[in-house]
Amino acid sequence: MRLATYNVEWFSALFDRDNQLINDNSWSRRRDVTKSQQIAALGKVFRALDADAIMVIEAPDTGRHQSGVAALENFARHFNLRQNKALIGFENDTQQEIALLYDPTKINARHDPQGEKIQAEDSPVAPRFDGVFQLDLNVDNQPDTITFSKPPLEIALTPNGGQPMRLIGVHAKSKAPHGARNKREAVRISIENRRKQLAQCIWLRQRVDGHLAADQPVIVLGDFNDGPGLDEYEELFGRSGVEIVLGSDKPLSDQLFDPHAKALMAPRAAAIPTSSRFYNRRDDTYLNAMLDYVMLSADLNANTAPRWRIWHPFNDPACFKNGRLCKALLTASDHFPVSVDMELLSA
Repeated sequence: MRLATYNVEWFSALFDRDNQLINDNSWSRRRDVTKSQQIAALGKVFRALDADAIMVIEAPDTGRHQSGVAALENFARHFNLRQNKALIGFENDTQQEIALLYDPTKINARHDPQGEKIQAEDSPVAPRFDGVFQLDLNVDNQPDTITFSKPPLEIALTPNGGQPMRLIGVHAKSKAPHGARNKREAVRISIENRRKQLAQCIWLRQRVDGHLAADQPVIVLGDFNDGPGLDEYEELFGRSGVEIVLGSDKPLSDQLFDPHAKALMAPRAAAIPTSSRFYNRRDDTYLNAMLDYVMLSADLNANTAPRWRIWHPFNDPACFKNGRLCKALLTASDHFPVSVDMELLSA
């Protein structure tokens, strides 16, 4: 079985109000890329990826006038993809949904949110992800109210002939200081955003702990907007959000595993993995970062012979040698897919 996560930049802008592809030469929301160019590139990437299920981050919008499920299934139909069934959880207001596009002949999947909408006082059980999480962010003995602008997608997934497992699709809060007018304001907003991002990751980890306590295999995958050693504010808070979700301070049996996160945490890492590439207009350069992860619980890591891959156009030899795929990856999004191939646990 192959599972993947893929953040598609401005996927929503490629569809009209009837959830049909706008396959023309008008500009997409990507820099110097038309809609038809981005659509064609995405078709090449999804076809090459050939995953049984893809957690699509920044999936097409769902709301009063649009349906992310219909849009994704129309996209799959346009390219005759075997991943032709879409699943979306709680809607959000950002035009960036979290969705699963999957092959219904290979797996069964359903949205299965856990927890109560409001967390009971001092409860270790995480509330539902469209609800409210209470955490003292400012160390003032007063709980702060935490919400997700993009509630994680919780899925009960059963592969054909395999053991059921839990999937959690994530798009954690960005730490970028959007709207800052000066350096001091940028620092304040960055620290505030990091507090919220870490709180979201603590919330996620509580949900993971609940699944592990119930002996349920769990996979957390998506865009964390964070990672070990990613910015200077990490030292202020002691660890990254990725390390919190991994449970790096817990016994090995309770930890999640992702080799790219492990590589980033290693001292003096020889090769730094990256899953995204952003254009910096100010300096006219490209910035690379490791933001996208597929984290496996210890039982899955030990018993499924997992093989991870970042579909990076330059760093993955097979992608680099395939000129059409290399170009498509650069055209399709500012993130690259991350996949894991796994043997199935017996049902």
